[in-house]
Amino acid sequence: MKPRIPAEWEPHEAVWLAWPHDTISFGSLSELEGTQNTNRLRAVEKTFLEVIGELTKSEHVHLIVRDVKAFPHILPGVTLHEADYADIWTRDYLPMFTGTAAVKWQYNAYGSKFPDLRKDNSVWSTLNKTLRIPTLESEIVLEPGAVELNGEGILLTTEQCLLKRNQTMRKADYEKLFSTYLGISRTIWLKEGMSNDHTDGHIDEIARFVSPNKALCVFEQDYELLKKDFEVTILPLPHLVYNDGNQAPTSYANFYISNKSVLVPTFRDPHDAEALEIIQSLFPDREVIGIDCVDLIYGGGTLHCMTQQVPRP
Repeated sequence: MKPRIPAEWEPHEAVWLAWPHDTISFGSLSELEGTQNTNRLRAVEKTFLEVIGELTKSEHVHLIVRDVKAFPHILPGVTLHEADYADIWTRDYLPMFTGTAAVKWQYNAYGSKFPDLRKDNSVWSTLNKTLRIPTLESEIVLEPGAVELNGEGILLTTEQCLLKRNQTMRKADYEKLFSTYLGISRTIWLKEGMSNDHTDGHIDEIARFVSPNKALCVFEQDYELLKKDFEVTILPLPHLVYNDGNQAPTSYANFYISNKSVLVPTFRDPHDAEALEIIQSLFPDREVIGIDCVDLIYGGGTLHCMTQQVPRP
C-alpha cells in the first residue's frame, strides 16, 4: 500500500519544533555588515514560547533541544528530545509523517548554500534511535516545505525549487516518485516562489490548500492557474525590509494549521488585519491567531517552516 500524507487540517497527534539557538541566523544574518543584533535571539525565543503555548492547547509538542539537562524552560504539554542540530526549520529536514510511519527525504541545506546546516539531515536518524518509527527513506533531495498536499492525491510545488534541487530529474520523474512515496495522483507545477527566498521557491510561501477543493495564493499568475480546479482566494503580501536593506521573503501563506487554531505570521504591516480576516473566513471552526514574526523572519522563514505535524493514526 502506498503511503498517504494527510492534509494539514486533518487531526494531529503532535507537532515537531526545534528550539532556536543560532546567533548567526538571529543576530548577524541580514544585518548591516559588521553589526550584530544581540537582542534578536532572545526575541525569537519569546516568539517560540508564544507559539508553543498556543500549540499545546490542542496538540502535543515534540521540541528538539541541544541539551535536555540545560534547557531553561518547563513547558507543559512538551516532550524534549536531544539532538545535534543547526537550524530551526523542522519542516525541511524532518520527515513527512503518515501517522504510523514517516517518509524521509534528503536535506542538503538548500542546494548546499549553507554548509553548516547540512548536519540537520541526520537529526531524524538520531531521534529515531529512540522513537523507532517505521521510516521510508528516499535518496532524493527534497524539503517538505517545497510541496503542499490536499490529502486527496493532489500536490502543489514549484519548478524553480524542484528542478534545481535534483538537476538530473524532470517533472515526470518527480511525479512518479510522488506517486510511490506519497500516494499522489496529480502534481500541479507553479513556476516560481518568493523573491529573495533562500529556499529557491518553496510552495508554502506562495500557495496553500485550506480544504481539498480550496486554495490560497499570493500571485495573480498562480490564481489564474489554480482557479481552473479550485476555489481560490488571493492573500495580500506584506512588506518588510531587513536591516541590511534587502527585502525579506514575508508571506501570510506561511501559516500553520493546528487542531483548533491557525497560527498566522504577522509583520507589523498594514495588511496584517486583512490577511487574518481572509484566513479566518476560510477556517470558521478554528481560531485564527496572529503571531508577530518580524524577528523570526531574519532566519529566513516563519511558522510553517518551523513546524512539522504528526497526523493522528
